[in-house]
Amino acid sequence: MAYSIRPYKDVDAEDLAEVIHAAIEVVGAHKYSAEQVAAWAARHPGPERYRERVGSGDVIFVAAGPDDRPVAYALIELDKDGRAHLDHLYCHPDHTRRGLAVELLATAEEHARASGATLIYTEASELARAAFERAGYAVTHRRDFEIAHDGSPVAIHNYAMEKALD
Repeated sequence: MAYSIRPYKDVDAEDLAEVIHAAIEVVGAHKYSAEQVAAWAARHPGPERYRERVGSGDVIFVAAGPDDRPVAYALIELDKDGRAHLDHLYCHPDHTRRGLAVELLATAEEHARASGATLIYTEASELARAAFERAGYAVTHRRDFEIAHDGSPVAIHNYAMEKALD
């Protein structure tokens, strides 16, 4: 299947909400408990959040299939101190292991460099960590924290990672 990387369009919001939930619920279940997956997924509301993020200046790059529907995406926000934060990198489970993370990371990094960022950082899940490491990111530390879900704290973790931009 042929994919293309392109900028976000407003009509993508519904598909991106589906991508993130499918990724968390299906792929996330490989390394996280059902309780952790439910808490993680609940932190990501519907399509309106993508419109809000883009409206506030964040940038989304989309990997689209031949029908131009999103199957993966990266969301990046630029700090005022010369750093870029890669806040989301998600791929629909039906489209994993096809190089889309690599392409999206390269596109996000190119955007960050062009915007003057000298460092890009992220918080990678247990599952995404390897993709970031292959792209040259280094783990700075493991982040253990809790997410409030259904009135109870749910322990979960991810990895703070960063990469210097040349």
